[in-house]
Amino acid sequence: MEEKKDKRFFTKKKVCKFCSEPVKIDYKDHDLLSSFITERRKIVPRRSSGLCARHQRVLASAIKRARIMALLPFTVLH
Repeated sequence: MEEKKDKRFFTKKKVCKFCSEPVKIDYKDHDLLSSFITERRKIVPRRSSGLCARHQRVLASAIKRARIMALLPFTVLH
């Protein structure tokens, strides 16, 4: 029988952008918020964005607030 090889992938720990730099998350900052949204207008998950849990929650609520205020779209128009 073949032995299973132990494959371990080590990834570099992502550092939270907002913890390292004092940037205020505001729902009116369209450029900042749009960098954390995919082409399909979904909010990028924490494991992909590299944000800490606290800032991910603040960012998600700011994106949702901007959507309600019609500053960001909910979906992609075809």
